[in-house]
Amino acid sequence: MSVDASLLPELPEGRVLPVVRAPAHVLSGPGAEVDPLDPAVVQLAADLLATQRVSPGCVGLAAPQVGVGWRLFSLDVTGHPKARTVHGPVVLANAEVVEASRWEKGREGCMSVPDLTGDVRRAGRVLVSGVVPGTGERLEVRTDAFEARAYQHEIDHCAGLLFLDRVAGAHAIHQRKTYL
Repeated sequence: MSVDASLLPELPEGRVLPVVRAPAHVLSGPGAEVDPLDPAVVQLAADLLATQRVSPGCVGLAAPQVGVGWRLFSLDVTGHPKARTVHGPVVLANAEVVEASRWEKGREGCMSVPDLTGDVRRAGRVLVSGVVPGTGERLEVRTDAFEARAYQHEIDHCAGLLFLDRVAGAHAIHQRKTYL
């Protein structure tokens, strides 16, 4: 299944923004709903994609991670070795998980928690609904596996949650491996 390309607007030139790290306050509070037609929201959507594209290994980035307490994120798992279903680059405002099934544990990392990973239980299949910045069109994405995990991770950021808030305990947190 692929995303209808007509729902993905032309975005302005994106700027690369610095990513904030935990325990920054903006990461722990719920983001505000946004007007997807507001020019500031459309610009931030472009900035999220630009920042994500220059960040190695990054498959998603939420507005709180760049210091903005809004419910807005970008996501693109294209080329990731764990990705089974791939919808390409998507930016959603005010997104939510509408359906979730096939719960499973998996390892997650985050640019805002760069030194740790954790084992997090998430749905292996989801239906996500949100609004496309720039068009105001509602978009529904039905996905699974790694992409489903990535959507849930970014939606959690918009709700003020980090993956660390979802681990079962200290035994499920790991030092991130670094490769030379």
